Amino acid sequence: MNRQSLFLRISPIASLIIVLALWELIVIVFNIPGYLLPKPSTIFAAIVEYWPAIMRESTYTLVTTMIGFGLAVVFGLALGLLVGYSATIYAGLYPLMVAFNAIPKVAVVPILVLWFGIGAVPAALTAFLISFFPIVVNVATGLATIESELEDVLKALGASKLDIMRKVGIPRALPYFFGSLKIAITLAFVGSVLSESVASNHGIGKFMMMAQAQFQVPLIFAGLFVLGFMGIAMYLVMAWIEKRMTGWAHRSGFSN
Repeated sequence: MNRQSLFLRISPIASLIIVLALWELIVIVFNIPGYLLPKPSTIFAAIVEYWPAIMRESTYTLVTTMIGFGLAVVFGLALGLLVGYSATIYAGLYPLMVAFNAIPKVAVVPILVLWFGIGAVPAALTAFLISFFPIVVNVATGLATIESELEDVLKALGASKLDIMRKVGIPRALPYFFGSLKIAITLAFVGSVLSESVASNHGIGKFMMMAQAQFQVPLIFAGLFVLGFMGIAMYLVMAWIEKRMTGWAHRSGFSN
């Protein structure tokens, strides 16, 4: 491992330590009350104290998020292939998808609760709704950006529209697809936590709302820390999958 590679590995950890140390120092120096901004040490102490409850609720959130994310991958990939395959379908469906994506998902949660009740289903569906759009857009973009000259040459050689998409379009769209997974997984957490905060009896979103009602500010930040950790962990998993599947499409040092 060379020096540059070592630096790239330790720089995120070093940056996090520096930020937390500055945070701790600022709270102490300016004597900021704990009910406004707790110290990182206080937050970590709250995580340790309430670890069983935090672990239980964060596991619930992780499961519902992954269910919604899995649905987003399946339907987003299928719809992206459909939209990218035909210019007519692209022109007909893309404006509708943009309009739906512009609707704040917090406004959709009450409808999902009305249909499916309070629980994991609205959380998973909200995670799905908020995360599938980037997958659709990226897959469709990968298919729609085939050079017209290349397409003309392939048609002249006897390739059908389906052959072009299967042998050129889909491989070309793979970097877009796997790259979109990194965006979609973080958005999926936003969706599930949003739904849990509005209408759920479990999950880290509900945990944070209960902490807010009891004015336990360190617990609110503890929930944020746990969410950040899960988001980073899943992002790294998606980045690893992207690198394994489409490493050929990235320059060295720019795979994440």
